Amino acid sequence: MSDLKYADYEPAAPYFNLVRGALGDLVDGEHFFDVATDDVVYEVLYDFPGWPRIIQGQAALMTRFRGYVDNIALQSADKLITHKTDDGRVVVIEYEIRGIILATGTKYTNRFCSIIKIENRKIVHWRDYMDSLAAWNALTPRSQS
Repeated sequence: MSDLKYADYEPAAPYFNLVRGALGDLVDGEHFFDVATDDVVYEVLYDFPGWPRIIQGQAALMTRFRGYVDNIALQSADKLITHKTDDGRVVVIEYEIRGIILATGTKYTNRFCSIIKIENRKIVHWRDYMDSLAAWNALTPRSQS
């Protein structure tokens, strides 16, 4: 992430780089936020504390990711599987991320599946699925027995 415009989002760079690489020449723009339309819909089909089910617009998405990087630092994003459908207008990506929950130092690993709709070489809709139990386990303090 060479652009200083996105320096505050560096803790999520592995995710952003994985997504940008998966979309390749189907979209225009260097960074994850550059390849989304101003009115992008980012939908998550799981309950995650502090994260709404639907985020409308690029500015709102950037605000939410600012909160994400304040709480989680990613070390890697990999195991990418990319499925292109509808002549590249829909891309499904499967991947894993690994990082650290900053407040506790707990290691965090999760698997995702994202369905991405592209129009005019930009992301217009993102639908995300994840392993909710993995997130819960990373964020829930464990009692010492």
